[in-house]
Amino acid sequence: MEFTQLEDLITVAEERSFSRAAKRLNRTQPAVSQSVRKLEFEVGEPLLERGARDVSLTQAGELLTDYARRLLQLARESRLAVDQLRALERGELLIAANEYTCMFLLLTLGSFRQRYPEIRVTIHRSLASNIPQEILERRAEFGVLTFVPNHPDLAVMPAYTDRVAFIVSPNHPFARLKQVHIHQLGGENFIAHNVHSPLRDRIVAAFAAHNTPLNIGVELPSLDAIKKYVAQGHGVALVPELTVSYELARRDLIRIPVPELDIRRQLYIVYRHKGPASHASRAFLKEMTELLPGVQAAESPKSRRRELKKKK
Repeated sequence: MEFTQLEDLITVAEERSFSRAAKRLNRTQPAVSQSVRKLEFEVGEPLLERGARDVSLTQAGELLTDYARRLLQLARESRLAVDQLRALERGELLIAANEYTCMFLLLTLGSFRQRYPEIRVTIHRSLASNIPQEILERRAEFGVLTFVPNHPDLAVMPAYTDRVAFIVSPNHPFARLKQVHIHQLGGENFIAHNVHSPLRDRIVAAFAAHNTPLNIGVELPSLDAIKKYVAQGHGVALVPELTVSYELARRDLIRIPVPELDIRRQLYIVYRHKGPASHASRAFLKEMTELLPGVQAAESPKSRRRELKKKK
């Protein structure tokens, strides 16, 4: 059973004539008649009563015509949906990020949504260590990470460089200083995230290298909680600067430079290197390349391996 046969049947039924139906379809009458007879053979029932002057539907013909109209409408809707995907007038983009890297997406999604308002964007919060596997299993199209996953099917695009910010409340004695040194922080009460990370290890190592104690008095479950607790004057913290840009602009928090803690981190957009990419995902990559001044071309696993060999 083909769509053309169903269209022929519907047209003949509406026109009540093979000749008028052929004219409307811009085909020959024998071709339309043969198409309907073939359909009747496949169904195993007569679909039309052929009279001297006109034709009419049999009971089976009325039943099949009703279904045919619905099938053809679904076919038209499906073609329209595909056209809309191609024209970026619909679609969905699923991105995996953790609490921190989600902040990077807030910098860029506004521009993407302005250009493509019909594309639905969902950011799925996940542990950074789980994100590469989620992308490989197609549970997400993109991920934002602070490390380069070592997998041959993942491509990496360096996207943003962030640094660690030492933050205090506006009422803290350090708030009036242009900078402090790490040895001045030994007596401070630090507020930290309760999920250990490579960044925390780097900070601990820096304090140890300068023979300065790092006193972590409170551990909280989110960066937002850390910011609010520090703003209330209950301690100090070291957080990614990207996560406190809003509070620094409002002067709810004060960032004090610490020369010995000039720690920077590269953020990467990660996605599947192989396999079909949706129109929405290609548009997202293009937007990132245009929007971020520091963005670089995507790096394939092969180029990473070549670079590692050169370093060896």
